[in-house]
Amino acid sequence: MNVAAVLFTRDLRVHDNPALSASARAAEHVVPMFVHDPSLPAGEARRRFLAGCLADLASALQRRGGDLVELHGDPVHEAIRVAKAVGAAGIAVAADVSGYARSRERRLAAACSAERIAFRTFPGVTVVPPGSLRPGGGGSHYKVFTPFHRAWQAASWRDLCEAPRRISLPADLPKSWFRSHSGDGAAGESAARERLSAWLTHLQVYPQMHDDLAADRTSRLSPYLHFGCLSPRELAARVDGRPGAEPLLRQLCWRDFYHQVLFAFPQLRRRAYRPGVEDSWRDERDALEAWRSGHTGVPIVDAGMRQLLAEGWMHNRARLITASYLTKHLGVDWRAGGDHFFDLLLDGDVANNYGNWQWVAGTGNDTRPYRRFNPLRQAERFDPEGEYVRRYVPELADIPGKAVHEPWKLPPSARRRYPAPLALDVR
Repeated sequence: MNVAAVLFTRDLRVHDNPALSASARAAEHVVPMFVHDPSLPAGEARRRFLAGCLADLASALQRRGGDLVELHGDPVHEAIRVAKAVGAAGIAVAADVSGYARSRERRLAAACSAERIAFRTFPGVTVVPPGSLRPGGGGSHYKVFTPFHRAWQAASWRDLCEAPRRISLPADLPKSWFRSHSGDGAAGESAARERLSAWLTHLQVYPQMHDDLAADRTSRLSPYLHFGCLSPRELAARVDGRPGAEPLLRQLCWRDFYHQVLFAFPQLRRRAYRPGVEDSWRDERDALEAWRSGHTGVPIVDAGMRQLLAEGWMHNRARLITASYLTKHLGVDWRAGGDHFFDLLLDGDVANNYGNWQWVAGTGNDTRPYRRFNPLRQAERFDPEGEYVRRYVPELADIPGKAVHEPWKLPPSARRRYPAPLALDVR
């Protein structure tokens, strides 16, 4: 094969990228490309982060002699247009699980077939490919995490792929295909690998500290995993066998779990996964808006929501608390909460975001669908001195110690329109 094209999607890296590595081995010239699809909405923070990821990817390819073709439009149309222009014998892409991604793969496969261009998908978005682990006795996927975790631990993981040493572009590609970048320096593969190396020095205390809201000892690698700046397979290999690794590996397994759920149940974003458990949701517009803005009157909930607004990220424990409060205490539909998270989170993807929301709401994979998190008890356990609350709810800065968690201690100016229903319904 003289020329191969690689369509980057959620695999914005050169290390352990099976699609890129295979193409570089098989072809004399490789055309890496990314297509901005205007049909996919994204908030400003996510667009900036993506721009940084693409800038870093382009730099990594340039250091190897290549570059990144960056276009706008329908990804299938643009990929075929580029492949035909350069005479590519094949197009490679990382397999993904969302309904959008799978539709793109089907359309691209059909278009490649019509143009007599080879098309191939590769793993790389998860540690274990979705659909490769199936429960005994039949069934398309694991519906409960614990047996999936056992199968995941016993599975053979694929070998890591080395980053290509050299990427050679075909001659005379149009200059309009390439962009000069000035992206976010905190985004991209280089930043991800630096963050991982630095964080590995704290891995030993991760089991004791990852739920401590104020300490903020989580890896914060989730945005890089979402955009594929960091390979989940490589992350698993880097931590496996180290002291403190098991809780992190379990989180990677949860990520794989929800990807295989979405692979089998494409309606996860809109339909209850567990029939018959759906609650009668309340249409509480004011309550939903108070929750979104971080003015519910429950300090730990407000702190989490304001962290999301400020950073495009939220501590995982805070995600559980805020989601449980919206669905179990306020009775608001999980889809409204999931959509708000999805719009703002840098790491928001369909599988993890809506899988977790359905788990909390009791409509998903939780075997205890009626569980609820008491926000006051959660606050006292995971933010015992109130440091996390005071960090994100500055109007409570002068309230000492644990008293900061008591809703009735809020000054009137912080309660807005919902002083009692939101503050006191904390069973």
